[in-house]
Amino acid sequence: MPSPAETISPLPVRLDAHGAILNGDLSIPGDARGLVVFAHGSGSSRHSRRNRAVADVLVHAKLATLLLDLLTREEEQTDAVTGELRFDIPLLADRVVAAIEWAQARPHTAPLPIGLFGASTGAAAALIAAARCPAARAVVSRGGRPDLAEAALDLVTVPTLLVVGGRDDVVIELNERAAFARLKEPKQLKIVPGATHLFEEPGALEQVSRLATDWFVKYLT
Repeated sequence: MPSPAETISPLPVRLDAHGAILNGDLSIPGDARGLVVFAHGSGSSRHSRRNRAVADVLVHAKLATLLLDLLTREEEQTDAVTGELRFDIPLLADRVVAAIEWAQARPHTAPLPIGLFGASTGAAAALIAAARCPAARAVVSRGGRPDLAEAALDLVTVPTLLVVGGRDDVVIELNERAAFARLKEPKQLKIVPGATHLFEEPGALEQVSRLATDWFVKYLT
């Protein structure tokens, strides 16, 4: 983890995704070597404790991070009741694409190669965005549902890492049988022993952070 002296204070940002105003937190370390856009899912947001922990490790490795709410505040309120929007994968993918375009249009982030980190349903959105945007150079999925990317899986050409908890049997099945075989090389499926879906076990999230950092450093820098 970064020491206090190396901690980067995130900059609040707002971006327009085809009329939807989304809130995000952008952290750019000195000499940044890439930018990782986080696609949250299943009712989560940029305040996700788990994704923020991963983002801290990435920033320490000189990778900028953009943690973004893929839903507006009004949509979040609706989704908290219905639970429908978190599974609207085309909508979430459109928002990730908008975030990539936003980053490419900003002077501080435009020169940086872009990676996508997706969790849960956000992983499917990240993969669809990667299939649509040549600017995306690598994808990491944490406990994700890449199977929900459906036909887009066959169009993903960037290096993709799927990280799954060893005790998350359903998601292992969905990752191994429904998604991994359809992805193109380079690709890896990493199973974190003893971890459940949320990687709450001691040391599990640290393993996810290391795997994601190594993947992005290898393919973005």
